[in-house]
Amino acid sequence: MAEAGIFHHLDAAMMIHPYARYEESGESLAMDAIQFDFYGKAAHAAASPHKGINALDAVIQTFTNINALREHVTADVRIHGIIPYGGEAANIVPDFSRAQFYVRAATRKNLDLVLEKVKNCAKGAALATGAKLETNFYEFSYDEMHSNQTLSALFNENLIEQGIKREEIHPKTLGGSLDMGNVSQLVPSIHPYIKITDDDYACHTVEFRDAALSEKGFNGMILGAKTMAHTAYDLFSNPELLQTIKQEFLSWKQENND
Repeated sequence: MAEAGIFHHLDAAMMIHPYARYEESGESLAMDAIQFDFYGKAAHAAASPHKGINALDAVIQTFTNINALREHVTADVRIHGIIPYGGEAANIVPDFSRAQFYVRAATRKNLDLVLEKVKNCAKGAALATGAKLETNFYEFSYDEMHSNQTLSALFNENLIEQGIKREEIHPKTLGGSLDMGNVSQLVPSIHPYIKITDDDYACHTVEFRDAALSEKGFNGMILGAKTMAHTAYDLFSNPELLQTIKQEFLSWKQENND
């Protein structure tokens, strides 16, 4: 949607995220989801292994190369992957294997540099094993989140008016990646977090899912929706405030492009 220009006409964009505490809108990591497919040659693993090309060895070598790379990246970089396909039987040299990685960094600029190094890890594995390599992105890429501070402060004030204490709203800790990051590169945006549970559950777990389905989870959703509605009303009723938000965004874009 961002690439299609759907957000270009907007004055501002907001969304909320459920969490175990209230957090103001902050930053997120840019992310690419890259897939490496290795094609080898099947052979009997005991009778004629010399006739085979082991595609799984190429995947394992890719992981090994990436682990060596970790020493030489900045502290914001995260690289984590899985092997969704590695062969069918232990007595057959695998002729196909697949690895999928999320590669993240604090900025798109740094991520692009790291991604090239990750690709080289796979290329080196293909060269070493003799496997053929195909590379593609298996999910959409995310840019880093840039929060508009004026809009974020306005949301926080409206959250406080809804009964949340100021000391309950924590600064955002840098962690995951957001599709809202792509939107934030185009229009003034925020992505605050709303508390839906008193337990410190990790996101993307069964326990957090159940918390989202609870009465407290429903009430958190309503609270977040009300707060966004109040914030939108403030923007409609105060053109000068909206202009301040837009000017902050334009200033950041100019600095970022430089």
